[in-house]
Amino acid sequence: MKPPAVVRRPRHCVCERPFLVIWEATRACPLACLHCRAEAQTARHPDELDGDGARRVMDQVAAFGRPGPLFVITGGDPFQRADLTDLIAYGTSLGLRVAVSPSGTPTLTRAALAAVREAGAVALSLSLDGSTAERHDAFRGVPGVFDRTLDGWRAARELGLKVQVNTTVTRHGLEDLADVAALVRREGAMLWSGFLLVPTGRGEQLEPLTADEIEDVLHFLHDCGSVMAVKTTEGHHFRRVALQRAVLDAHGQRPRLGPLYGRLTARAAELGLFDGERRAVRRPPMDVSSGRGFVFVSHTGEVHPSGFLPVSGGNVKDRPLTEIYRESELFTRLRNPSLLGGKCGACEFRSVCGGSRSRAYGSTRDVLAADPYCAYEPGSFPYQEEIRALAESTKR
Repeated sequence: MKPPAVVRRPRHCVCERPFLVIWEATRACPLACLHCRAEAQTARHPDELDGDGARRVMDQVAAFGRPGPLFVITGGDPFQRADLTDLIAYGTSLGLRVAVSPSGTPTLTRAALAAVREAGAVALSLSLDGSTAERHDAFRGVPGVFDRTLDGWRAARELGLKVQVNTTVTRHGLEDLADVAALVRREGAMLWSGFLLVPTGRGEQLEPLTADEIEDVLHFLHDCGSVMAVKTTEGHHFRRVALQRAVLDAHGQRPRLGPLYGRLTARAAELGLFDGERRAVRRPPMDVSSGRGFVFVSHTGEVHPSGFLPVSGGNVKDRPLTEIYRESELFTRLRNPSLLGGKCGACEFRSVCGGSRSRAYGSTRDVLAADPYCAYEPGSFPYQEEIRALAESTKR
């Protein structure tokens, strides 16, 4: 019997089609989140793609072929669009798997979620950045968001929608991370995603974590993967961590980590986070990165490798999405790990990790520079042959 994969790769070549397409339906949102990459406004932008433009985008996504990419409608708050359910129904009619990522605004009601589900949406992602109303609402800038998020989460599950919960990892909520994990496990979610902050939009004003703190967080998230499904957003070195931990486990060893990891694991023990039944199989992280299996279409049609990487490869109003993704210089360069600079270029994990291109750009204005928030020194892991063999096995 073939052992479970440590890192997964999409079944189809990411040079030809993305695994995930995210469309920013609008930047309108009444929240004032401290980290918002979209710097959301209260009103919709006059140049936002209208219904016909949105349907053309979905036609172009479907043109990648079947099975089509997962199509996520995000914002701002997509529930600010009156045509949202019509667009979901259209995407579903094309054979796309459609998911929605709303904000915890007053529009997040059971009736709205039922309409989304009836239109064909298969999944929902919600943000939870604190384990209490006080913590979460302070980060989101508006009171009542925490309660609406939990109510929406529970309603979505009851309606049959798969729910992904996203948590932004910032200094604001760093010591609360184990409590958030316990809440996610208790409430139940298809997937918990730890988003490592990118310095773009309002996020430029937040104090970043150090590379060592991020390393501690990634290993803590890996531990959480034993009791619930976990992934990261803009935490590509989570794949490196998964490979390293698999090799260390085989040798009966533990990684040497910092004080933050110690505090998070101690708090998790107090909460009983790791008590009870463990997952039979750990969810392997997916080897998808900016421009390499992932593409973002903005509210005005600009095509970015990621919503956190504000460099455009073209506009869907001028060129088909398929052509931009497959042929634009920006995207083809991002899919070539030999072009990476600094530590990322020298790292033995560059083809399976490659670092966050968004953070590299946010810090240096160079999309191919090293990810400044990675603590790993290339070549320093002790079991290089085993790592190479394990990384190679993920390609099959």
